[in-house]
Formats: sequence, structure tokens, C-alpha cells
Amino acid sequence: MSTEQPEGTPAAQSGAMQDAAAGRQHWTSDEILAASVRRVPKYSVFMVFGVVVGIFVALILTFSWNGSAGPSPLTGVQYSSAQVFGFLAIFCGVIGLGIGGIVALVIDKISGRRARTVLADRETVVDD
Repeated sequence: MSTEQPEGTPAAQSGAMQDAAAGRQHWTSDEILAASVRRVPKYSVFMVFGVVVGIFVALILTFSWNGSAGPSPLTGVQYSSAQVFGFLAIFCGVIGLGIGGIVALVIDKISGRRARTVLADRETVVDD
């Protein structure tokens, strides 16, 4: 249960007097500052979207190109479609992650040009 009262009430004023009587002082600073306001993209959304697109590309590559039915000439192992999809998903997902991050950086740079300056009131209250 809160015992605080709104500032204009007599109980709040008497509380302030009790603070002053107890030796506690309130120090307040008030200043006007210029602040830059701009929209910033969420990098995580762009990067996750890039990974999803990369995995989708890996899926298309896996099932649109059958490769060879025989074993690999380098390793001598025959890879299944699921293994090929796994390898491609890793590589395409990482590439999609990077491309998504780069797109977010470009959009961030473009949005920086549209930044506007506003005035902000900064108040600092310190209880001693």
C-alpha cells in the first residue's frame, strides 16, 4: 500500500516539511537539451528474415538440382537429399544472415539523413 500523496495535497506538503525538518535536502536540476530523433531498423528482424530466405533458397537448390546419383568423386560418399539440404541450409543461412545485416545497415544509414532535432527537458532530482 502506497502512502504517497499528490504534490498539491496538505499531506504531501507536510511530508516535504518533515523531510526539511529531518535535515534531508532536495536538489533539482532542470535543463533544456537538443536531442536527435530518428527511426532505426530492428537488426534482428532483418537478420532472421535473411536466414529464413537463405534456408528457403537452400530448399529450392536441393530439390531443383538433383546432382549426381553416384558417390562424390572427392570423398567417395553418396549424400542423401537431406544431407545436401543440411549443408546448403547452413551455408545459405549464414549468407542470408550477412545480407540481412547489410540491408539493415544501409537502411539505418538512409534513415540517419532524416533525423530531426527536438528540444528535450531534462530534470535531475537528488535526495540527500
